[in-house]
Amino acid sequence: MTDLKNTGLQSQIQLTIQLDESNIPDNIHWKASDAEDQLHEAKAMLLGLWDKKQGNGISIDLWTKEMTVPEMNIFFYQTLLSMSDTILRATQDRSLSDMMRTFAGTFMQKVNAPV
Repeated sequence: MTDLKNTGLQSQIQLTIQLDESNIPDNIHWKASDAEDQLHEAKAMLLGLWDKKQGNGISIDLWTKEMTVPEMNIFFYQTLLSMSDTILRATQDRSLSDMMRTFAGTFMQKVNAPV
């Protein structure tokens, strides 16, 4: 692991995944050093990282057995909206952000979920 230079504030995020005998997540818990000092429960997570050395994306997508399809549809809708906001902040490309936001709306119409 690379030594971290002291560049100011740091935050640690801890993920704890309990698996069943088939390696399917039973529980997902997270804790962050700059959030409430307790474990928070989650039913799903999507973690995307950009590998600096390899120049590609790495994803860890997990969900528990109790995550329902309607919940997953809403989770994806909210994630798409968040990605739209992020691409706007990162690139200032309003048209790309709007395209993603439009797709998110189309996605929700397709799965017939209330927004």
